[in-house]
Amino acid sequence: MLRSLNSGVSGLKGFQTKLDVIGNNIANVNTVGFKKGRVVFEDIFSQTVKAASGPKTATAAAPAAGGTNPIQVGLGTRVGSIDTVHTPGSPTTTNIGTDLYLDGDGFFVVQNGTEKFLTRAGNFKLDSSNQLVNQNGMFVLDQKGNTITIPGNCISFAIDQSGEIIGVDVNGDSVPTNVNIGTVKVNNPSGLLKAGGSLYSLTPNANAGKIEDLLKNNKSDATIISGTLEMSNVDLSEELTDMITAQRGFQANAKIITVSDSILEELVNLKR
Repeated sequence: MLRSLNSGVSGLKGFQTKLDVIGNNIANVNTVGFKKGRVVFEDIFSQTVKAASGPKTATAAAPAAGGTNPIQVGLGTRVGSIDTVHTPGSPTTTNIGTDLYLDGDGFFVVQNGTEKFLTRAGNFKLDSSNQLVNQNGMFVLDQKGNTITIPGNCISFAIDQSGEIIGVDVNGDSVPTNVNIGTVKVNNPSGLLKAGGSLYSLTPNANAGKIEDLLKNNKSDATIISGTLEMSNVDLSEELTDMITAQRGFQANAKIITVSDSILEELVNLKR
């Protein structure tokens, strides 16, 4: 009876975690560049009541016998992993030249002090020094790992699909800047660590080396589309369906605990 109680408790904890992840997904349904989470369960442990046995050939002492399967009782569930799903989010047109969308695999690189982060959120802007920054004032880096400053002789600029910044002077002529928006490709995006603010930190399981190395050797081949943003990849209908499933799973595990408690109460009351 204690096994069923423990199994029920483990189920409650697991489905509570699933509801936490679903709640975070729904809260970020309109967050630019957000990637949803997914909970995967696994069983904890199975108690072996009887081990398996193989077939036995006939002997003088005993006849032939077939094999038997193991008899085991499961002892509950746990969260095996919480994956970040890096499927592309839907693009939305803003017609703002510094809003950038990556059509393909890859990340932009931003810098805060000495720390560098990866992001899919391309809602960039210019500060008072004509430097390209994100919404939190972090510098957007070019393919060489340098901060990006629009030359003062440019009255406007555009960003082409390769990420090159093309300036325009007062005469309407193009001014080459020789600056490309930095993008990198990560071998295992699910191994990135969420750092808040739609940013990711590089981990050893995401890619070997540092972000500086990725800028030099692992440039993304994604197309950069100006005037467009990537929205969250959260599917609200899917999340609401998962929420109902998780709620029913939570209720069912709670029922296991109440039924087990009722049976224990009957056992206690056998002698009155």
